[in-house]
Amino acid sequence: MSYANESIWACLPRTVRGQPVVLGCDPKGEKLLYGHGNSVIIRDIKNPSVSEIYTEHSVPVTVAKWAPSGYYICSADIHGKVRIWDTVNAEHVLKAEYQPLGGCIRDLVWSPDSQRIAVVGDGRGKFAHVFMMDTGASVKGDLSGHSKVINSVDWKTSRPFRLVTGAEDNKVALYDGPPFQFMCSKTEHQKYVQVVRFSPNGEHFASGGFDGKVFVYDGKSGEVVREVGEPGAHKGGIYGLSWSPDNTRILTASGDKTCKIWKVETGELLAEYNMGSQVEDQQMSCIWTPANHLLSLSLSGFINYLNPDQPGAPEKIVKGHSSPITRVSISPDGRQLYTSAMDGCVTRWDVATGDSERVEGKGHGNQVTGLVVMGAGADGGAGKVFTIGIDDTLQVIDPCQMSYTTTRVSLSSQPRFMCSWPRPGQDAGLAVVTVKDITLLTDQPSVVSTTPTSYEGQCVAVSGDGALLAAGGSDNKLRVYSISGSTLTETQVLEHLGVVTGVVFSSCGKYLAACDAYRKVKVYNTSDWTPAIKAEWGFHNAKINCIAFSPNSELIATGSLDTTVIVWSMKDMHKRITLQKCHPQSQVTDVLWLSDEYLVTVAHDATVKTWTIKF
Repeated sequence: MSYANESIWACLPRTVRGQPVVLGCDPKGEKLLYGHGNSVIIRDIKNPSVSEIYTEHSVPVTVAKWAPSGYYICSADIHGKVRIWDTVNAEHVLKAEYQPLGGCIRDLVWSPDSQRIAVVGDGRGKFAHVFMMDTGASVKGDLSGHSKVINSVDWKTSRPFRLVTGAEDNKVALYDGPPFQFMCSKTEHQKYVQVVRFSPNGEHFASGGFDGKVFVYDGKSGEVVREVGEPGAHKGGIYGLSWSPDNTRILTASGDKTCKIWKVETGELLAEYNMGSQVEDQQMSCIWTPANHLLSLSLSGFINYLNPDQPGAPEKIVKGHSSPITRVSISPDGRQLYTSAMDGCVTRWDVATGDSERVEGKGHGNQVTGLVVMGAGADGGAGKVFTIGIDDTLQVIDPCQMSYTTTRVSLSSQPRFMCSWPRPGQDAGLAVVTVKDITLLTDQPSVVSTTPTSYEGQCVAVSGDGALLAAGGSDNKLRVYSISGSTLTETQVLEHLGVVTGVVFSSCGKYLAACDAYRKVKVYNTSDWTPAIKAEWGFHNAKINCIAFSPNSELIATGSLDTTVIVWSMKDMHKRITLQKCHPQSQVTDVLWLSDEYLVTVAHDATVKTWTIKF
């Protein structure tokens, strides 16, 4: 018995309007580094579907930077802690953990020799600190010079060494060291200074602020060399700034929804990229890597790839989820996955490559609680995609246009789950369980019947022949109904010790499996509703959220609040495979079998993972 993680389709950076995001990269410039919740994401730039996730912080991560040596990463969080961890081993062994500041760390930088680290942020009176990476001992010096929170810091890579900071007191400060001593303060900006960065050769440094201005300074003396794009580089605040590897150009990202490339020597504009017209198109960060990759980050979380030779629009956009994923479903040909999230977004993934595309149009705007893919399109993919949300509506997605249609069905109450409803001799329909009833619909969609319930429904499943419907309720009962036309008749009530959270029929039709909040999995024979498994399957440590049968009906996968997935064997009731820390620090919300040995899991970490399972 074994399992292996085949791929990780990572979450997008988590963004907040008005708050810059700090992006990092490895010394070669081939991997992108950013935070999402309590995790640090290491993502391959050429192939974004290849990534690693480090989840050891107890609170949200604000910034992560790779050491120039390439052997360590330092990540910091909102409580002022930093963790220094190994990048060579897959386990990412922790080297050290320190607390240099008493509040949120906004930015950090390694010294060129990878021996020291400078952090800045809101330290409750102390806004900056420099320490040794191996001992945590403070580096002597005076880092005063700002009266408010410091937003950004950078380290000059050549001698004489300098440290530059930008803060919310509208000032840029330069320090000589180590030990660092205050040299001068620059007051060219009229609003918050959001980013300061030295050029790779250390001859200059640049600053960007909320006043939309960019200034270039001498890297040694701090004297102003010029203003870029006078009388202003952007019409909105500048959130990101990055130098080209050859020291001749600067990439800037702004809240005016544009990114621009500037020639440092003259301050002239070389290229401009318009990212869109919506609020979500504001640019929150940018990075120009040593491998000559130009990336920017939108407020939506999308990662934009820019080509300096082709201005105007991004060359490529990496999409995905930045909010907890709620459901996953698959197209009839098995080539495409659809996932939905708590923010109402729906994303389509290519199973072979991991490439993703976001569904456009006006959707639910809030949590999607059900997702069903039905029918086959001209290309073999989905014919129609249906979603339900806590706005009490059912909506339809056109997979060809990758957009919501105008079709919308109002439901009687808040829907909790939805599944397909096979109808012999007819096109399949939909079964939706709400807190007040069970509703059957055609694929048009139109309501066929509504059956009131005395319980608050949680989950629903329909057998492959369309003859039986099972619904789990908050009253700790699993009810089985026979379907005659569009009429539901209750035929069986099965007792559980907790709220029934998931239910599924096997493809062979012989079994019905259900899971509950009491951490138990029960399997029933559909012929007489006796237990099909004599052993007690209760090895989760918290509420089970979801359940799925493998296509051959021999394996059952369950995902839980305890962050693990357990795969159970129907052939040998005492055998199971536990995917420990399947999604670290995040509850698993849905599981799906692509084949008898290939499993997909989604969770609150906004990440999609695929696994091979071998019994």
